[in-house]
Amino acid sequence: MRALAKTAYFWKSAVQGVQRTPLIHLLAVITIAIVLLAAGLVRSSVQLLDSLTETIGGDVELTVYLKEGATESDAADVARTLESRTRGSAVVVSPQAALARLRAELRGVGDVLTDLPSNPLPYSVQLRVAPGFRTTDALRSLAAEAKAMPAIQDADYGEEAVARLAAIARAVRYAGLVGFTVIGLATVFIVAATLQLAIYARRDEIEIQKLVGATDRFVKAPFLVEGALQGLVGAALALAALWAFSALVGPRLQLLFAFVLRPGTQLSPNPSVAWELLLAGCALGLSGSFVAVGRLLRT
Repeated sequence: MRALAKTAYFWKSAVQGVQRTPLIHLLAVITIAIVLLAAGLVRSSVQLLDSLTETIGGDVELTVYLKEGATESDAADVARTLESRTRGSAVVVSPQAALARLRAELRGVGDVLTDLPSNPLPYSVQLRVAPGFRTTDALRSLAAEAKAMPAIQDADYGEEAVARLAAIARAVRYAGLVGFTVIGLATVFIVAATLQLAIYARRDEIEIQKLVGATDRFVKAPFLVEGALQGLVGAALALAALWAFSALVGPRLQLLFAFVLRPGTQLSPNPSVAWELLLAGCALGLSGSFVAVGRLLRT
């Protein structure tokens, strides 16, 4: 019962503190909301990039070219071996089919290929790789393994494009993490500075509590609750802004990137993102209030 009474006092004191200095707390809430809104937008960008990576990765094919003189039976054996190795799907492309495809891709100048004395293209096998092999390292290893097979002359999977896409994904994640860390630390000190103003306005009350024997933990608790409330309200504002952004801009972005987004991709914040932002907001508010109260008790 005593613990319940203390908890009720802490919450009542925190609410009263907010009511006494609403502008100061509003500044802290807006600061947290802006930081979390930026973090949510970065998270949505990463989500969009993941969808792009998966979509393009689904179109990545390993093309192996057989040596001159290889037969259709040799190509079929290679296709079965690669399918067994990767759990993907392989298609044998005959020299005639490859030449016809090249002629179609060249369009207006494709007719020059009809004057060739013989078909210079070899048998090839196009392997649609399984999801587990769509990373740069896995594709590089698979291509090296294919080149070592006796019937294969060369293997290609668009290494440069895959490597660049993977590098962009890593860069966005690292930049978002570093940016949130730096801005988050700045936010903690901004929240701490605003709370110090609120604490200064209640210095007489704090001095009386100390004179009657209140412990440091008892004095800190209401301000920590204030910080947590600031963080939760800031996170709620950030989520509302994200949902509004997704409702207004999301449909246009989905229409713009419809050709690269996987089906069912949603740009609005999902429940896991909402919980992450609420926890992050609470952590920022608590950290700021902890710093502010720590300075108070050292003075």
